[in-house]
Formats: sequence, C-alpha cells, structure tokens
Amino acid sequence: MKLGEINTLEILRETDHGIYLIDAEDEEVLLPNRYVPEAFKIWDKIDVFVYLDNEERLVATTDMPYIKKGEFALLRCNQVTDFGAFLDWGLVKELFCPFKEQAFKMKPGGWYLVHCYLDEKTERLVASSKTNRFLDNRDLTVDQFEEVDLIASHPSDIGWNVIVNKKHTGLIYKDNIFKDISVGDRLQGVVKKIRPGNKLDISLEKIGFRNIEPNAQRILRELEDNDGVLNLTDKSNPEAIKAQLEMSKKSFKKAVGTLYKQRQIEIKPNGIYLVK
Repeated sequence: MKLGEINTLEILRETDHGIYLIDAEDEEVLLPNRYVPEAFKIWDKIDVFVYLDNEERLVATTDMPYIKKGEFALLRCNQVTDFGAFLDWGLVKELFCPFKEQAFKMKPGGWYLVHCYLDEKTERLVASSKTNRFLDNRDLTVDQFEEVDLIASHPSDIGWNVIVNKKHTGLIYKDNIFKDISVGDRLQGVVKKIRPGNKLDISLEKIGFRNIEPNAQRILRELEDNDGVLNLTDKSNPEAIKAQLEMSKKSFKKAVGTLYKQRQIEIKPNGIYLVK
C-alpha cells in the first residue's frame, strides 16, 4: 500500500462502513461509504488515494488531493494551532505543516508553496515550505537546451528561483522574464546554460532557431485578434513589446523576419500588417 500516492486496488468485501480494498501484498484499506461508487462488483479495480485519517488509521478516498507525496504545490493555510499549521489539500483531513518545517511563520488565509513528504518518525504525510532541502543539483537529470517543467519558487534581486522537473533548482534572470510571475506558477522553460557547480540558468523562451516558430505564431494570433494590424516595429520600445507579446525585442525581430520572408506580413513605418 503506497501511502500518499494513487493506488489501483481490488474490491474485497462490503461492510456497513464502506468497502474494503486489497493490494497485491494482501494489505487491506477501507474506502468509506461516502466514496463508494453507486455500482460495483467484488474484485473490481478502483483508483484511490491512500493516507491516514484523524485517528491515524489507513484510509482510502476517491477524492484526488492537490498534492501527493513527493510533489510541490501552492496550498492555503486554513488554521494555525500550538502544534503547527494545517493546509487545505482538497481532503477532509487537512495536511499538517510543523513549525520546524515553515520557512516563514504561516498565517491563516495565506498561500504557501510546500513539498509533501512522508515523515519517517510518525509515518504521517506532512508538508514543508522549506522546499530547497528537497531539491538537489549534484546529479543533474537535464541537459542544455532541454525543455523542462518549472514551478516558481521565490523571487530574488536578480530574477526568479524555480523548481526544475520537481528535482533541481534553477534561476530565470530578470532580462529573460517577459510576463508576470507569482509563487507557485507552473511554467514551461528551457535549460539555457549549465554553470559551474551545476547551477541551472533557465529561459522561458526557446533557444535560438527553436524560438522563432512559436513567437511567429504568437504574432500571427495577435494580428488576427487586432484586425490584421499590430502597432509594433523594430523601433518599438522593448517594454511595449514585452507588455503586448510577452517576448523580448530580439525574439520579436526574429519572428517578424520569419513572417516577412514567408510573405505573411507587410512591414510599414507604423506597424506590421497581415497579408490577406
């Protein structure tokens, strides 16, 4: 039985409290009545999330939590007690975050990026907002120019720190950010550079020739949404391009060049025009 994960189990028997499920190792768990499907047969297979209830008993649910063991997610703090904070993770029983696992003191109503893990001492699923201790860049599993999944961790003076593929830490420099970013945002990026010490520089734009086609498509969509006219040129302020298209001026010029060569646009002193 995998605590904190989705398990595919077989229906063993029905009781007054619900149905009991069994895994390949003959371990049983109760699926309470509120989660039992209307129609089922003994030995049917069912996907459930397994965790401990308020009485520290193993229990299953068909509700899917916002976060599972080994994952990161932005969760809301529902309450703080003398023992720690309790977070809403989409289940009846709230997810506990001890004071020692809080990077900053949590407050009710606040949102926090946390990692969910299994505490070996208590055998309970708990949360930690000290996310960096669950990341490691010593043995990288990514290469330069590889596309990666990102979670925005926290801002710094030089950009945004991000979680890369749920395993590593990375940095997006300010001059590579062309959209508003908030803690917990899930983004797509590219490994721009691997610096000494396995430090990852991340770009939200694809590198080199890989970047031209998506940006060209973005400009075409903007033209179509604006009656075929876009009041931007290679003389436009970089901030104006960033605000309207969420890309750098350099990327904009490359994409415009591609569209012009394909004869999909006309370039005029006051902007670019879609060829009809």
